[in-house]
Amino acid sequence: MARLLVVHHSPTPRVRRIADAVLQGTRLDGLESVRVIEREALETTVDDVLAADGYILGTTANFGYISGALKHFFDTTYYEVREETAKRPFSYWIHGGYDTTGAERAMQSITTGYGWTLVAPPLVFTGKTAEHHLEQASELGATVAATLL
Repeated sequence: MARLLVVHHSPTPRVRRIADAVLQGTRLDGLESVRVIEREALETTVDDVLAADGYILGTTANFGYISGALKHFFDTTYYEVREETAKRPFSYWIHGGYDTTGAERAMQSITTGYGWTLVAPPLVFTGKTAEHHLEQASELGATVAATLL
């Protein structure tokens, strides 16, 4: 059974709705053979990353950068997993209040360092979370999960 690791920092109910929509997408009909593991960014371990076949990352954009929690995830796993997990499929979502430019740049740079393969366009937006954002989040989850079949 393929394993999909969803690592995110969702500190508010509004942002948690995005993470929940991503997770809902990973559970659509036809994706039952993908085991989904959800982890808060600060709780994710090297073993979690090594055991997964693919990844979805989620973060808020804070002061022009990814959340400190997701940065901590990257800092604590990078050297121990980057070679073994290179080329594994992934995508991500970023939600910001006003601007996501720095967070996007950081996410692209860091995941390039991991050598992961982007398999679905990232969901990146600012402002209020609308229903179409949640639909896009669900689609993101389903797409990444489907690549593991």
